[in-house]
Amino acid sequence: MQSAMLQAMQEREVTIGRKTFPLPNPFFVLATQNPLETKGVYPLPEAQVDRFLFKILVKPPSKKDEIKIIEQNVEVMKIEDFDIQKVVNLQDILDMQETMKNISMSEEIQRYIVHLVDATRHPEKYDVREGRYVQWGGSPRASIYLALAAKATAMMNERTFVVPEDVRCIAHDVLRHRMVLNYEGKAKGIDTDSIVDSIIRSVPGTKGDSGTGEGDRFRPEVFGL
Repeated sequence: MQSAMLQAMQEREVTIGRKTFPLPNPFFVLATQNPLETKGVYPLPEAQVDRFLFKILVKPPSKKDEIKIIEQNVEVMKIEDFDIQKVVNLQDILDMQETMKNISMSEEIQRYIVHLVDATRHPEKYDVREGRYVQWGGSPRASIYLALAAKATAMMNERTFVVPEDVRCIAHDVLRHRMVLNYEGKAKGIDTDSIVDSIIRSVPGTKGDSGTGEGDRFRPEVFGL
């Protein structure tokens, strides 16, 4: 099963015996992780964890939302009773993926991304003090996913190009699960998010980087929309 999942996440197909089955497009994997009940559970290997674009930390629901959860569960509502509205369809997702390809990214932004990821591997080069707790840093896949996520962020912020703030605002989600702590880091309970914070502070931004993420507004006509 592990090899099938790895193949699916990387090659978008699954091989059983001598037959290969292509997966539908779009295809993506969502996985949940319970931080409490880990005894008797085999951790995912680093190679498989690295194939996940994001590791998103889900916070507890707000008091207002928790009240809704109580009401809906006490009343034992059926799934059809929930007010679930479809936001997008399959073609909308494919169109957005195509639109994202037209978001431009300068070589300067690419170098900035590479430096951020390189700082997870060689923190001493960037004077990242918390980096001494990292045993293994991000792979080239971290750079690829950081670039893709930054382009998607620029699109959602209605811009036709990527700015440094697009990279910084998703750096934690992309990098937090790609750093393996050494024994000292684990013993001290170091949080990889704090290491990402230190990396962002230590790695120089691009020329003219104001840290505001401001830029030209999204122009639909540029993408033929």
